[in-house]
Amino acid sequence: MSAIDEGIVREYFEQNGFLVRQARKYQVQARRKLDEEEIDLIVYNPTWQRGMRRPDFFLFSSELPYVHKAIVAVKGWHTGVFTPATLKSSPEIFRFLEETVLKKVSRLFPADTDEAEGDSLTKILVLPSLPTAEPFRSQSVELLKARGIDAIISFRAMLLDLLEKIEINQNYTKSDTLQVMRILKNYDLLKDTQLDLPAGRDSGLARRERSSSSPA
Repeated sequence: MSAIDEGIVREYFEQNGFLVRQARKYQVQARRKLDEEEIDLIVYNPTWQRGMRRPDFFLFSSELPYVHKAIVAVKGWHTGVFTPATLKSSPEIFRFLEETVLKKVSRLFPADTDEAEGDSLTKILVLPSLPTAEPFRSQSVELLKARGIDAIISFRAMLLDLLEKIEINQNYTKSDTLQVMRILKNYDLLKDTQLDLPAGRDSGLARRERSSSSPA
């Protein structure tokens, strides 16, 4: 995983009000990762309130307020699609869900998250895309859920959300990721995000979001 992939995910969560911790600053290549090295990012939502519902499986920005604390695995395989065949043949995708890894999670979050809130941990997988055709799309979702994934986010959804928030008259000197996106947006090298929807967002979700934003 490249630094830019993780940087996009970090910016996405930070722009949506999360506290983000990078699990490690080095890359593991010559050996299998240790348990604690399987997690790429740890995110915490300081505005979460007890009693909130669980977030939907397809995690768009409108669902982020329902995420309390989460571990995130980033798979920046940008030329691939996470088909059922890919998921079955790539066990490394799910290593951050192993019991030995999850046992170490509790120490990664603030001490005030008591045992009663233990089930609020969300296990998030960041991926390029799922198949668009059925039954392969539904099969991929079923496989991910069966392995313990609570939510997924696509890079496309994150990038569109960031582009919408970026203002071209702001100088994002503290973030190379946002600064590059701002420059591309300033020179009209990126199309208007208002004219597009993230890949994989179903029409039902889009309708719900439009209706929720309409005046009563």
